[in-house]
Amino acid sequence: MAASDLPAPPIEPMLAKIADALPDEPGFQFEPKWDGFRALAFRQSDSLLLQSRDLKPLNRYFPELEQALIAQLPPRCILDGEIVIATPRGLDFDALQQRLHPAATRVQRLARETPASFVAFDVLAADGRSALALSQAERRVLLEALLVDAAPPLHLTPVTHDRAQAARWLAQFEGAGLDGVVAKLESAVYEPGKRAMLKIKHARSADCVVAGFRWYKDRTDAVGSLLLGLYDDTDTLRHVGVTSSFTLARRHDLLQELAPLRAGAATAHPWQAALETAGQGPGAQSRWSRGKDLSWVPLRPERVCEVRYDHLQGLRFRHATTFMRWRPDKPPAACRYDQLAVTTPYELARVFGA
Repeated sequence: MAASDLPAPPIEPMLAKIADALPDEPGFQFEPKWDGFRALAFRQSDSLLLQSRDLKPLNRYFPELEQALIAQLPPRCILDGEIVIATPRGLDFDALQQRLHPAATRVQRLARETPASFVAFDVLAADGRSALALSQAERRVLLEALLVDAAPPLHLTPVTHDRAQAARWLAQFEGAGLDGVVAKLESAVYEPGKRAMLKIKHARSADCVVAGFRWYKDRTDAVGSLLLGLYDDTDTLRHVGVTSSFTLARRHDLLQELAPLRAGAATAHPWQAALETAGQGPGAQSRWSRGKDLSWVPLRPERVCEVRYDHLQGLRFRHATTFMRWRPDKPPAACRYDQLAVTTPYELARVFGA
C-alpha cells in the first residue's frame, strides 16, 4: 500500500446503480444490502467523526456508536458502512429515523432504548495511509484484518464470491429487514461519489387505488406524484406510498386525465378524517420530510394502477414505486394488502454469521 496522507473529511461515499439481476460475469464479490443510514467513520488520533451520505455529521444522533468505535478502531483509519438498528424482528428503519431528533435528552434516551450498530463493508484508509487506489479485493483483506476482533455494535458485513450463495441471500435476508444484494468488482478501486457498484433489489408489483396526487414542484399545471392506497382487513383504505416516475409531458396529461375524479372528492374522502385527527396520511409532516410541501389534492378512489415496488416496511412501501400501467379491469375494492408477498422471517444473527 503506497504511503499517502490520510484523506480528510468530507468524502463522498462510493455509490451503486440498480441492476435487474445478479451479474453472471466472473470477478464479482457479493454482500448484503443493509437498510440503514450510509455513513463513513473517520477514526482520528483521539476522536471519531460519523459522516452521512450527504456529508453531514451524525455523531450527536448516535453517541453510543461514537464511543464504541473509538474504543474498537485503531487511530487514523476510515471505514465505509451502514448505521442500522437491529431488533429481534430484524432491522428497524422506523426506529432509526426516530434518532434524528433535535432534543439531546431524546437522543440519549433512544440511544439506550434502541442502540444502533455499525456494519462496515469497505475501508478508505488504515494506519494513516489511503486505501482508495487499492482494489476491492485488497481492501476487503485489509478490512478483515482491521476488524478481526470486532464486537457488537461493530460488525463486518458478510461477503461471498459464489453467485448461487448471493441468490440465496437475496431470497432469505429480506426476512431480516435487508433489501437486496450489492455486487462489487474485485478489481475496482474506491471512487468517491461514483456509481461504481451494482445493487440488486427485490422487484414486485401491486395493484393500488389512486386516491390523490401532489403537484409537480411549484407548478399547478402538472402532477408530481400519485398517492396510493390499499385496503386492510377492516376495509379501511390506507395510504401506502407514492408513484412519481413520469415524464413532464405525461405529468401534464395526467392532470387532465384525473380531472373528473376531483369533483366531490373532498367530501367523505377516506383519508380526510385521519389527517384531521391523528395527523397521519399523505399530507402529514415527519422529520424525514424536512419541511417539504406535502399538500395534496384528493381524488375519488375509483381508479387502479399497477406499480412496481421493492420492499414493504410495516404498512408502507419503503421507497417510491414505479408506475407500470392503469388497471381498468381491476375494481378498487380488490386492492388489498393480502396481494403482497409475505416475507419469511430470518434471524439477523444468522446474517452477521453468514
